[in-house]
Amino acid sequence: MDTTTIISLAVVALLLGWAVVIYNQLVALSNRYQNGFAQIEVQLKRRYDLIPNLVETTKGYLLHERETLEAVVNARNAAASALDALGSGSINAEGIQTLSGAENALGAALGKFSVVMEAYPDLKASANVQQLNEELASTENRVAFARQGFNDAVMSYNTYRQSFPNLLIANRFGHTEDAQLLEFDDSEQIQEAPKISFT
Repeated sequence: MDTTTIISLAVVALLLGWAVVIYNQLVALSNRYQNGFAQIEVQLKRRYDLIPNLVETTKGYLLHERETLEAVVNARNAAASALDALGSGSINAEGIQTLSGAENALGAALGKFSVVMEAYPDLKASANVQQLNEELASTENRVAFARQGFNDAVMSYNTYRQSFPNLLIANRFGHTEDAQLLEFDDSEQIQEAPKISFT
């Protein structure tokens, strides 16, 4: 073999090695954000299981608030359906947006439900309601934490996939679209520092 052939083979081997490294990193980053979504899924399912218990526990107190109770149950069912659709293994932008919209509707329904509960002092004093509210608040914190991890993993994947020359390999091997961030209506509120007043 002459020197030119050896150099050509070395360059080809280097290019193939470089492509394999980029491809493997894309797969690792993709798996990381999919695992992040699985963590969100666990916490959301826990929350969806708690909501019917809370509604059932408060039903006796809130006889005149049937519309509010039904809104919470319907929003919970819509969000659970959106999550189930995504849980089939295809985390796509449309499914993430559907879940985000359903979660926003559920958050609004739960917010109205909380306001209604404030008007019933006996209900607020109930040990069962207090325990369910604490579990729900704890689960909300876990959802927020899992969502942050998922969105961080999505950003890492998107940044790596969009970078040059990685983009050339990504497009060639099926990594053609960015992963979608999961954002809820409270995203802006989370970014703002809480306002504390001692007056």
